[in-house]
Amino acid sequence: MLFNSPAFIFGFLPLVFGGYFLFSSIASPSISRSWLAVCSIFFYGWWNPSYLPILFVSMLINFFLGRFLTTHKKKTVLVIGILFNLSLLGYFKYTDFLISNFNFTFSTHISLLHVALPLAISFFTFQQITFIVDCFKNKVKNYSFMNYALFVTFFPHLVAGPIVHHKIMMPQFQNEHNHKINYENISRGLFIFSIGLFKKVILADQFATTVGSGMGYLDTIDFFDAWALILSYTFQLYFDFSGYSDMAIGLALLFNIKLPINFNSPYKATQFQDLLSRWHITLTHFLYEYVYFPINRFFSRKVIPRWKIRLSSTTQVNLSLMTLFLMSGIWHGAGWNFVIWGLLVGIGIVVYRTWSKCKIRLPTILAWMLTFSYLNLTLVFFKMESFQQALLFFKALFGFQGFTLPFELSGLLSPLASYGFRFVPTPINKDWKYAALIGLGLIIVLGFKNSSEKMAAFKPSILHALFFILILVYALLNLTKISEFLYFKF
Repeated sequence: MLFNSPAFIFGFLPLVFGGYFLFSSIASPSISRSWLAVCSIFFYGWWNPSYLPILFVSMLINFFLGRFLTTHKKKTVLVIGILFNLSLLGYFKYTDFLISNFNFTFSTHISLLHVALPLAISFFTFQQITFIVDCFKNKVKNYSFMNYALFVTFFPHLVAGPIVHHKIMMPQFQNEHNHKINYENISRGLFIFSIGLFKKVILADQFATTVGSGMGYLDTIDFFDAWALILSYTFQLYFDFSGYSDMAIGLALLFNIKLPINFNSPYKATQFQDLLSRWHITLTHFLYEYVYFPINRFFSRKVIPRWKIRLSSTTQVNLSLMTLFLMSGIWHGAGWNFVIWGLLVGIGIVVYRTWSKCKIRLPTILAWMLTFSYLNLTLVFFKMESFQQALLFFKALFGFQGFTLPFELSGLLSPLASYGFRFVPTPINKDWKYAALIGLGLIIVLGFKNSSEKMAAFKPSILHALFFILILVYALLNLTKISEFLYFKF
């Protein structure tokens, strides 16, 4: 079930909301929490009920591991728990990738298993790793299996984050005041949800149309259409994930639960490190806390002293950062294109850190253009399905596949024909809408406050009510097709 589907908006959400506060008013809080957990599991099972046993097994094992760790503090058990979670994720996500590479390297013919990737396995796996680590650190107190199930499966954050800690969520679920209807939270939640729905339905899905058109003729795509495609994909990714994050925060607020901000205008950044720190903020925090710092400690305490390697602290940090973003790339997908994407992101961070030590300050516009351009180039590997496809696309981006302009410009720009320019319609340039959409995307991401800023300044008023109704109705009227969020496949 998708946040942007009529079944969710007009069926599931009103039923869950009404049931939750009805049980809160006539029964104990544990009943209303159980209702919310059961509904969240139903929400997950809506896609494919066959994924439910995997989710249950994962939750049961982590729950009992966590309970054991709170009392015994066995580091070996913690390591086993982390390895269990990573193995589960690795089996479903990377088995076929490893087999195909083994076949290629050793000229074998082992059959692929065609393992189906359970929805959201990356997110609920990471969330449960944080749980057992927090149990080991004695940060988790007073929980039952039903509370734990609600912590893992709470439907606003289940499928694509944000990744949250038990100590942040459970006190909110157990707070008696949060079991009463709060009209200010409801109005704020509906306001932010409607903005997210608008971003997804009106903006992201429109950019997806241009991307889909371009992907259909990659073999012959040329300079202008290649840039139109990658810019459209860059904005599609932005509005898709930004829209999802807004809807998740808005939905949680209906139940008086505050989720952390997960997206903070990354395209306004004027340096690459800042851009990444604003994108999927909770995943970045997870990777820093559970990957970067352990790697850095491992290098400094184990590898370097043992092998008597002389590395400066800067080199150690850079190696850790490269490893971190390499793993981030692998997390995003089982393919060499994602591995290269992760390496390029790591290189971008290291180059920025090196440059910043020179204390040479670029003009803001130039710094933004460099940051945004580099992002677009890295996203080529993020979008393309193979290394060969990405290289072919780079040829187009740098003009080696020729230049084609819309036929309507043939009269105005006819002298360019002598320089090899062609004036023929293509699947992208036959409709000028794509150019206007890219311009609109730039204006929105650079010229307006983001949703979090709007939510912080929100006060219920007739003007906000009219704004909410207008964009909600417009978005609902445009629900001509139901499209999945891009991050669901991760």
